[in-house]
Amino acid sequence: MPSRSLAGWVVGALALFGVAGGTAAKEVTIGYQLIYSPWALPITQGRFEKETGYSIKWVKFDSGAKVSTAMASGDVQIGVMGSSPITATVSRGVDVVLFWILDDIAASEAMVVREGSGIDPNRPETLKGKKIATPFVSTAHFHTLFALEVWGIDPKTVEILNMQPNQIAAAWERGDIDGAYVWDPALARIKRNGRVMIDSAALAEKGKPTFDGIVVQREWADKNKDFMVKFVKIIAEADEQYRKNKDAWTPDSPEVKALVSLFGGEPADVPPSLALYRFPTLEEQASKKWLGGGKESGAARTLAATAEFLKAQGRIDTVLPDYSKFVTAAYVEAAMKLAK
Repeated sequence: MPSRSLAGWVVGALALFGVAGGTAAKEVTIGYQLIYSPWALPITQGRFEKETGYSIKWVKFDSGAKVSTAMASGDVQIGVMGSSPITATVSRGVDVVLFWILDDIAASEAMVVREGSGIDPNRPETLKGKKIATPFVSTAHFHTLFALEVWGIDPKTVEILNMQPNQIAAAWERGDIDGAYVWDPALARIKRNGRVMIDSAALAEKGKPTFDGIVVQREWADKNKDFMVKFVKIIAEADEQYRKNKDAWTPDSPEVKALVSLFGGEPADVPPSLALYRFPTLEEQASKKWLGGGKESGAARTLAATAEFLKAQGRIDTVLPDYSKFVTAAYVEAAMKLAK
């Protein structure tokens, strides 16, 4: 079901009736996922609407695959997706551009095995014959299969089930699955009576990092450049606020309450969950490590590697020769100038 913050409704309505600037506001639909991130704070505060003058419809999605479908249909102009769904989207001919790294996934996604499942976290071979759930075509799915590759385990010997995060949490509590590779809030729930077998930080060190990013329809972005720059600047400020004041983000703080109001979950789970992610600065975003550097950018190289994985899984038909055309540091660079 579509979801908006109350602040978004209020500010959006005021703008729609001409309060902002005396004219009808421009509109945009933004799809987000249940991924803990500092950008929830300005969403719930209505800052994006207030500082851009746009009426924004915020829509909640369970997975990047669903965001991809909505963007392909034109229903969503800006959306949050993991590196795997982004790769699938552009490989299928949808003209979107990655313009912001929402987070370096690091340890925020992990494979957890249930106590009593018969799986020994220190013996990967005990996964054989077990039921492991993950959202297909997600970054978690990508790393599920990469982990099996690292361990020398044939994926056909493991029953890999396609489940959305909320379904994983429910199936876990019923005892229907033996393990799962997923992200918070579901990850925090299954950790309560499960053990981490491997996480995405460890797999990134083996050569295949993953990230969550924000993409935009290229044509829409070209027509709304001022919005794009202001949008990036607001997210960067939210990330910076978190980096400088991590200790203040306690379960009873306004910041954590804002995240829970938007994403759900338990307040006590939010601070340790946020600590598992890395949130790149504007300078890091613009560097070769992430969005800068063309074909040699970290994002473009990750998309290319992910495309090989998706093709092997039969999820896409073609690996494109150059994924850098779907990555841009232009809005980050402009936001850096605006911030000075």
